Amino acid sequence: MKQPFFNFSDRILALSYEAGGICRGPFSEIEETAAFNACKVLSAFQKHRVGESHFTGTTGYGYGDRGRDTLDAVFASVFGAEDALVRHQFVSGTNAITTALFGVLRPGDRMVSVSGTPYDTLHAVLGLRGKNYGSLKDFGIQYEELPLRKDGKVDLEKIPEAVKGAKIAYLQRSRGYSLRPSITVGEIERISKIIRTADKNVIFMVDNCYGEFVEKREPTGAGADLIIGSLIKNPGGGIARTGGYIAGRADLIELCAHRMTSPGAGRDVGCSLDETKNMYMGLFLAPEVTAAALKTAVYAAAVFSKMGYRVLPAAHEYRTDVIQAVVLKSEERLLAFCRGIQRGAPVDSFVTPQAWDMPGYEDRVVMAAGAFHMGASIELSADGPVREPYAAWMQGGLTAATGRLGVLLAAQELDSCTD
Repeated sequence: MKQPFFNFSDRILALSYEAGGICRGPFSEIEETAAFNACKVLSAFQKHRVGESHFTGTTGYGYGDRGRDTLDAVFASVFGAEDALVRHQFVSGTNAITTALFGVLRPGDRMVSVSGTPYDTLHAVLGLRGKNYGSLKDFGIQYEELPLRKDGKVDLEKIPEAVKGAKIAYLQRSRGYSLRPSITVGEIERISKIIRTADKNVIFMVDNCYGEFVEKREPTGAGADLIIGSLIKNPGGGIARTGGYIAGRADLIELCAHRMTSPGAGRDVGCSLDETKNMYMGLFLAPEVTAAALKTAVYAAAVFSKMGYRVLPAAHEYRTDVIQAVVLKSEERLLAFCRGIQRGAPVDSFVTPQAWDMPGYEDRVVMAAGAFHMGASIELSADGPVREPYAAWMQGGLTAATGRLGVLLAAQELDSCTD
């Protein structure tokens, strides 16, 4: 990758060349999946007769917002769901998940996480830590979790006993701040069947963040009743400026809609302002942008494994999300990695990431995120809590070419690290 713009060392250029050879097979598979998903998205746009008039925003209450309502239908078709809620009012994936949980659960209900402890930002929602601002626990909702097996996999044998009588069986598809393997759609289908056999009334809810368009199917096509995600991750395609979605069973979506706004108003209110076109365009681009992020992740796995670091997943392994974990084993190396990723950003490349007490997290977190949209992890970013094993979780890359540059800049920073 010799070029006149970045002064890479001969060692880094050699690593880049070796990584390129490793990536050819995985890249071909990524491109085939992206083409399939692009066809699926285009078909949904045409099925629901998306026109220029759907891009016109509304204000105030947003009554009769055709663009908003049609976007819901397009998302539902793409995800193979009965219905969907797609709103810029969802401020994060955590907010969308919280809306779904409070929409479905009632005092006295029990929910069980079958994939171990959820991502850090949900802990306060569940009532596991922090000040009580109206958590599920505060509303008398019981939370339990099924620990993962020693190999990091879901304990399939213990699911029936764990979920029996529960209102919700909850699953987090991606690894979060852990080194466990992410959960494939095929595995989700198997888990769904086990849950249904144990108790047909249990609602199966999946946190789908980072997983959209990585495979040809979504969890709603594999037995999930609800899936939830963020539009500044995969399905926003780097265009959506904010927002999230909930998709799945129509009766459950209706409950979520009345929690999202207010009982009685539901989905009929909520203006789209000028966000609708961005969300449509982001969804249309999402399969290709997700493919670029996947190529960046595979390339990173190849480069950093060649440098002697533990990477999860490996470059050749099957993927179900865009996250690449790199185990760095020291705070200094974690900071160096994030400095390199930041240097590869189009925005704020001159900034030096520092660890800080980020809202919603238990430990200090360092985050490299030079993004057009603040916190958009479909854009090249890397972050991690400052704690053992000092791993960085990298994700995103709007283009594969610039994503590779960010990876090489991180590798060069690590090479110069004295720790």
